[in-house]
Amino acid sequence: MQAAIMQSSSELFPVALMGAELRGDLTEDVYRLKPGNSPDPSVELVLTRLGCFGAGSGGVPVILVHGSFSNRRFWYSPKGLGLGPYLARAGFDVWIAEMRGHGLSPRNQHYRRNRVADYARYDLPAIAAFVREQSGRAPHWVGHSLGGVTLAAALGGQYLDDDHAASVALFGSQVSRVYWPLKVPPLEWGGRLFLRRFQVLSGSLLKRGPEDEPIGLAIESLRWHGLFGRFGDAERDWWAGLADVRVPVLAVAAAGDHQDPAWACRKLVEQVPGAYRHFQLLARSEGFSEDFGHIEMLVSKAAEREVWPLVSHWLGRGCLPERAAADALVR
Repeated sequence: MQAAIMQSSSELFPVALMGAELRGDLTEDVYRLKPGNSPDPSVELVLTRLGCFGAGSGGVPVILVHGSFSNRRFWYSPKGLGLGPYLARAGFDVWIAEMRGHGLSPRNQHYRRNRVADYARYDLPAIAAFVREQSGRAPHWVGHSLGGVTLAAALGGQYLDDDHAASVALFGSQVSRVYWPLKVPPLEWGGRLFLRRFQVLSGSLLKRGPEDEPIGLAIESLRWHGLFGRFGDAERDWWAGLADVRVPVLAVAAAGDHQDPAWACRKLVEQVPGAYRHFQLLARSEGFSEDFGHIEMLVSKAAEREVWPLVSHWLGRGCLPERAAADALVR
């Protein structure tokens, strides 16, 4: 990465080009955005733009959003491997977002309070606006796990609409798995009090990934899953709002995913109107080579052979490959 910070052109908010590099056959531009649109003005977000050297511009823009305890390396390894490089080599204009305090994005002043509500209401719309400004068209979105949940929140809260989302793909994303102890109010309240003693959840200590997560996310999740909880914030019911979505939404679930089970992933997309919702199960019963797992659905040799082409087909044509088409539309 170049040490110099270069000013970048944007009429939306301050943006710095942190570096422009050639990584083998890939071009890598790293931007730091300072939207200034949230109650915490210190928030800065980093986007990595990938292209294929010599391919020129004009590719369909797609934004990749990582899950919890993760960063851009989920999509783009230091060796130039991953779904991000695959899509760039296929001609897409690839943007990889890193949430507040993850990867190259610095921790904001009120980092411990960060919630999905903040990502959905403030950060994703700012990212969408910048990518649209740079590419000249509405981007497609792909989110994994918490990244997909955040995208669902943004859709349900009407923070992203068809001006800033050409389509949305949710991989291993759900909010319906039941944690029965949290349905007992004293246990939920006690859990919140206990968690407030901490600043972060450590990804390394929990063996969940390379990044930490702010404790605000955990407290927010407890509220969603409580006895009278709902997928939303104090102002909006995101779950109910999904019924008003007018953007194509694809939910992809993995049969071997025990963290975010297929039935729950399907239940999330079933909130979207029938004309816009699609579902795909990655399972032997559906013609795939294995029952994929939560991570393996996007990061594995089998995913490279079978899932990445599915993503490219969806982004380029707005539908699933013919093999998957029969069960794609949730009716």
